[in-house]
Amino acid sequence: MQTIREKSMNLDVLFITPGNAKRIYQDLAEDYSAIETPTWSLLLAESCRSVGYNVAILDANAERLTNQEVVERIEKLNPRLICFVVYGQNPNSGTVNMSGAVTLASDIKSHGVKAPISMIGSHVQSLPYETLKKEKDIDIIFANEGVYSLRNLLSKKDLHDLNELSEVRGIGFKRDGEPVLTEPEKIVPQNRMDIDLPGYAWDLLPYKDKPLDLYRAPMWHADYIQEKRYPYAALYTSLGCMFKCSFCMINILNRDDNDSIGVASNYSRMRFWSPEFIIKEFDKLYEMGVRTLRISDEMFLLNKKYYIPLCKMLKERGYGEKLNTWAYSRIDTIRKPENLKLVREAGIKWLALGIESGDKNVRLQVTKGRFEDVDIREVVKMVHDADIEIIANYLFGLPGDDLKSMEKTFDLSLELCTLAWNAYATMALPGSLMYKEAVGAGHKMPDDYAGYSFHSYNTQPLPTEHLSSAEILKFRDEAWLQYHTYEPFLQKVEDKHGKLARENIEKMTKVKLKRKILGD
Repeated sequence: MQTIREKSMNLDVLFITPGNAKRIYQDLAEDYSAIETPTWSLLLAESCRSVGYNVAILDANAERLTNQEVVERIEKLNPRLICFVVYGQNPNSGTVNMSGAVTLASDIKSHGVKAPISMIGSHVQSLPYETLKKEKDIDIIFANEGVYSLRNLLSKKDLHDLNELSEVRGIGFKRDGEPVLTEPEKIVPQNRMDIDLPGYAWDLLPYKDKPLDLYRAPMWHADYIQEKRYPYAALYTSLGCMFKCSFCMINILNRDDNDSIGVASNYSRMRFWSPEFIIKEFDKLYEMGVRTLRISDEMFLLNKKYYIPLCKMLKERGYGEKLNTWAYSRIDTIRKPENLKLVREAGIKWLALGIESGDKNVRLQVTKGRFEDVDIREVVKMVHDADIEIIANYLFGLPGDDLKSMEKTFDLSLELCTLAWNAYATMALPGSLMYKEAVGAGHKMPDDYAGYSFHSYNTQPLPTEHLSSAEILKFRDEAWLQYHTYEPFLQKVEDKHGKLARENIEKMTKVKLKRKILGD
């Protein structure tokens, strides 16, 4: 194992991506779950070194390192500050990956490492006081994306001096055993995006034989062929989302207050890098041999001022057939076939659509109802007519859901028969309005961090007024199996990608997730 560039000793900050794939994904972890590039580690590392700090990235997840191996690396690199970056490829991952982070932090402390341990990520942004109070081995947390807070923290001479820490805005720490948050810090404004978040430190990532070969795409993105999954990278062209869906916590990185429970929908805003800036990141990845990419923006097809120029530049470079890229969109932001034609010519061959529910009344209850008058079937046809495939995303157990409405959603998914299908049992994710309401209502929350994983053994979805958590989870798991053994779907995959792709799906369906609340 090696890195693209040799890291220096006596670091200012070491960014660590923790790993806990087995508990998060169960038996899917070995061959089927994606391994994403650590987006925020890359962004923060590049931001810090752009102003002169010495940085490195340790991706324990991608390298499948033991805690002992991580400790040995830390002792060799000797950083002034350890920074756990705890996000992930799914909205729940910030909380889910806390399970690996806190265990690793404890082991680091027990080995006598003196550097303070800090943490940035959606869970600590959502619950800063609770995290500091609960996790004795976490010394410092960042209350939002942390770009300016981290730079200002690194400017201090003694990172153990509480008086110096008190001067840094946007962080939390413990004083006499009690959590303290300093005054809030701003997020990077629109006019500073290209300057203060100046790209990705791709050269700091580990690799085996060639750059980014430890990272792998989801199975569907690689046409259900294992060999097409590597190398892989994910990047943003924008941050945040202008919508306020109650089940989502994406906007928590934008928070700018000190409430004990952060609610993402209070901070709905978007910021964009310039298309001219982003195309350079695509060029870098292409030169490194990456052909399979994810655009991680929540709303890529939203603002034509940014995505149209970028797609034109991707097209001009001839990336249309050379790249296999996927991006997200809402149903109601897909309006014109000519724009979809350009998107496809830019190499974006997949769109992830958040359909969520086939019942309009259910969508209205979670503020997803703004596309209530949009014909979902027509939008899906429009996308398919542009030669773009769809991964359709659904949620079972949204407020108002009953067995009939969930069946309506599943029946819609069978009718649409998209080439990829994804569904979750609705979870009250820390940072979402749904979480704050669920806590206030006294609903049972997961027993530990891993329980927030949609795929974990002890996952704990929310009940509805009509259905128990167990009933919703059982419906979801059975729906997943029914869809992936549905003959029209399998035949569609085989026609598009061949018999091996179909066989790989059939093999994947043999992996059964165990569920505590279902008596496994």
